[in-house]
Amino acid sequence: MYPKPIFIKHANQVITLKGSSQQPLAREKMSDLHIIEDGAVWVEDGLIKATGKTADLAAQYQSRLEEAEIIDASGKILLPGLVDPHTHLVYAGSREEEFNMRLNGATYMDIMNNGGGIHATTSMTRKASEEELVQESLIRLDRFLKHGVTTVEAKSGYGLDWDTEHKQLLAAKKADKLHPIDVVPTFMGAHAVPAEYKENPDAFIDLVIEEMLPKVAEEKLAEFNDIFCERGVFTPEQSRKLLEAGKKFGLTPKIHADEIEPYEGAELAAEVGAISADHLLRASDNGMEMMAEKGVIGVLLPGTAFFLMAEAARGRRMIDKGVPVALSTDCNPGSSPTCSMPFMMNLACMHMGLTPAEAITAATINAAHAINRAKEIGSIEQGKKADLLLLNVPNYMQMQYHYGMNHTDTVIKNGEIVVKGGSLCCQR
Repeated sequence: MYPKPIFIKHANQVITLKGSSQQPLAREKMSDLHIIEDGAVWVEDGLIKATGKTADLAAQYQSRLEEAEIIDASGKILLPGLVDPHTHLVYAGSREEEFNMRLNGATYMDIMNNGGGIHATTSMTRKASEEELVQESLIRLDRFLKHGVTTVEAKSGYGLDWDTEHKQLLAAKKADKLHPIDVVPTFMGAHAVPAEYKENPDAFIDLVIEEMLPKVAEEKLAEFNDIFCERGVFTPEQSRKLLEAGKKFGLTPKIHADEIEPYEGAELAAEVGAISADHLLRASDNGMEMMAEKGVIGVLLPGTAFFLMAEAARGRRMIDKGVPVALSTDCNPGSSPTCSMPFMMNLACMHMGLTPAEAITAATINAAHAINRAKEIGSIEQGKKADLLLLNVPNYMQMQYHYGMNHTDTVIKNGEIVVKGGSLCCQR
């Protein structure tokens, strides 16, 4: 049962991004926001029913205005709910001590090779119960929602054994049912080489392929299959083997690529037909060109580079080469402990060379394409889910100009107001 209709009127700008549901936006099209000034949206039955000028929609629905909840958006902008296409939502524990270690000169791989990093979170996640993982995830989802995010992707990968990977994926599914935010699951059994396979990573890849992938497919636990392709983790050859195997089980490839050094991850993403290649801090020009040719989305994670005090990915160069770019928090306990997509958009402008318009595209419709949801969300168009974000700024440029701030006023998810005045108003 849906709530009564909602009529949002007099928005300074309605940023529709219309006409971009079939394929991700690239090059100059990433700046085509298709803005309606003094715009309005009519929401009903969980869907967007109409968009247009306020005067036009007020006339169209004149006979029904009394039954609707009316939101006066004067002085504000309306855009699609933000989409985060790369998170490690489900995990236990915290790793703040590693932050101090990095400030004292330790690198990401130094920490990982000494039992920290992914291995530390794996240990804590293995010990946690499924219900504990669900509750921690719900807290994070609340934070995402207050920052205007209405859909997130969630990876496993802090188990590195079937029992824990299974537990993570089940926790993600439960969180999806319990929270307004839609949670899209990704299997990432190959997030790191577990200690017991340190001397034989090929055997671990075989284990994931032969024992874990069939179970993921049988129980329909995930839509995507991801791997950390990086020197000292998994080689391009191992990554190819796993991703191709996943395709046989109906899992779409994703790949953590070229984060620490150039390692042909971007090239591999194009070759295996991945929906996205993520990180890409050290992606080669050739890799970018191959991704552009194949339409592979580059999911950039500016918060990770920021938190690791590393040079950011070359977002401007990727866009100029024709790569459709999306943005994500990479929410995780080690390299990006944040739920703020707006701050990721700030960083993309300041550290990656994206324009404010491109940052919006990257955090909405292109992010939706990166998780195969662009026909449902990511733009404000008739027939799509009513996932909407009302911001306390008079134009989209101010969204990035006032950096590091949460401008969220109202969030509508599936036609229901879930954040109002910046505060959660949904029950779960």
